[in-house]
Amino acid sequence: MKVAIAGYGAEGEANYNYWLALGADITIFDEADTPTHQLPEGAATRLGRGVLTDMNGFDLVIRTAGLNPNHIKTDGKIWSATNEFFAKCPAPIIGVTGTKGKGTTCSLITEILKEAGKTVHLVGNIGTPALEVLPTVKADDFVVFELSSFQLWDIEKSPETAVVLMIEPDHLNVHADMGEYIEAKANIGKFQTADDLMVYHPKNERSARAASPSPAQKKRYMTPDGAQIMETKIVIEDNIICDISEVGLLGVHNLENICAAITAAWRYTQNVTSIMKAVTTFKGLPHRLELVRELHGVKYINDSFSTGPAATLAALKSFSEPLLVIIGGSDKGIDQTQLINFLDNDLHSVILIGSSSDRLEGVLRTRGFTHITNLGQCQTMREVVSKIPALIHDERVVLLSPAHASFDMFASVYDRGDQYRQAVMELA
Repeated sequence: MKVAIAGYGAEGEANYNYWLALGADITIFDEADTPTHQLPEGAATRLGRGVLTDMNGFDLVIRTAGLNPNHIKTDGKIWSATNEFFAKCPAPIIGVTGTKGKGTTCSLITEILKEAGKTVHLVGNIGTPALEVLPTVKADDFVVFELSSFQLWDIEKSPETAVVLMIEPDHLNVHADMGEYIEAKANIGKFQTADDLMVYHPKNERSARAASPSPAQKKRYMTPDGAQIMETKIVIEDNIICDISEVGLLGVHNLENICAAITAAWRYTQNVTSIMKAVTTFKGLPHRLELVRELHGVKYINDSFSTGPAATLAALKSFSEPLLVIIGGSDKGIDQTQLINFLDNDLHSVILIGSSSDRLEGVLRTRGFTHITNLGQCQTMREVVSKIPALIHDERVVLLSPAHASFDMFASVYDRGDQYRQAVMELA
């Protein structure tokens, strides 16, 4: 079998190793002259701009997740690691999509099932590449799969339990428009059956649109369909899980993620003690409202994973005290109006960074927001953080929540958050 690997990063490397073990004749394609991962010694390669438009002569073309299948020209079948995993996985799959909260929700589902004594594999954007895990998955295990719109673009099978969190504008620099973005998300339930389960956001119209094609049983979280908040308690089917004051996660928006996770996991365990333990002990993931340290009465929070305005808006709403928020980066073509209108001169001060800083400053000042420091000229996060102590007045929280992608200054959101964490720890 002749196989082409389209795109050679972390997932491309996993794809190469997987199909190599199957005995395939492999050629690696990448539009970069030097791919992000080191090429295997002796591997056949075709590198450089335009190579994806001439991929004829292969039985399978395995695209990396972020590569639009429409950009590939081939007479073979376009396939993906996600499609391969779904086709071969012997265990039930719980798939989670949405714009933000996927990693947190996936992690909570995983922790709930583990507390209940299940063997669980966490894969996708948050975990190990799925094909690396596949050989170890047994029929009585469970797989929790974080699924982006890119992974769902051309999927041919749906998970038996699907979760659609809130959908907001994102990746519009890759997707043609919001319609295409939602259509990709909807594939998570497109191939479900009446025996499957679709869990979705109770109020978000885009989430409802993405859930609507599914023929599965549908449940909205944060309603009596599933887990919900009643007074100060998290409740499902008259079972009290815990009080919201006991929850380990920061942020009111995380109560939605918790209820989504419980609603999905309830299908597989009704062990209230296990659910309570998972919900109260899970403190969140790195780069998502992560407390780095408290210094001189000021809390430094790393929320680098917030790459869109909706996520940053949710982060801002998690704090009632005055805060200094770091915003800016690479523009993904998303309307920032709602976030900008929320910023309050009495509560918020803003540090602007990255390539979007000058444009953002102009819009903010036009809308009457004045507490702005534009550090767009800074080259490193250490430079940015070193200036923060002199900028603090009444603020009790410094929040890195950029509302933009990271690629203008950093290798990834993880690199951005790691640099922020390190720089904050160096403050005296």
